[in-house]
Amino acid sequence: MDLMGILAGYMVFVLIIVAFAIIVQWKIFTKAGQPGWAVLVPFYNLYVYTQVLQRPKWWMALYFMSIIPLIGSIGLLVVLILDAIQLSKVFGKGGGFAVGLIFLGIIFQAILAFGDAEYQSIDGSASNDNSDLLDS
Repeated sequence: MDLMGILAGYMVFVLIIVAFAIIVQWKIFTKAGQPGWAVLVPFYNLYVYTQVLQRPKWWMALYFMSIIPLIGSIGLLVVLILDAIQLSKVFGKGGGFAVGLIFLGIIFQAILAFGDAEYQSIDGSASNDNSDLLDS
């Protein structure tokens, strides 16, 4: 096998994983009452994700802290862990599921997307109407 064949095989594998991740995120967005196509739009997808997580709008700025050397990477890691916990919470799952989201994110996101988990507001009531979130 030559190098180009290996590279082509690797690219096919990566494209399959990326397509699966887009499908999973699309389904999570739609379960949360948000537009699924938003996953395809850079920056807007982060805004919609913060809405799915029921975070304040300024939370989106935390994703860009990774541009700060060293401290930003650590801070982003903390934010991503907090987001995994929150994602678990808004879909009515517990701490064990949050640990799964942290360590095997795409697998546990697929379980949320294609399983029977329902999107809930922070107070625990099932809801797909997020019009009040857009006003905050």
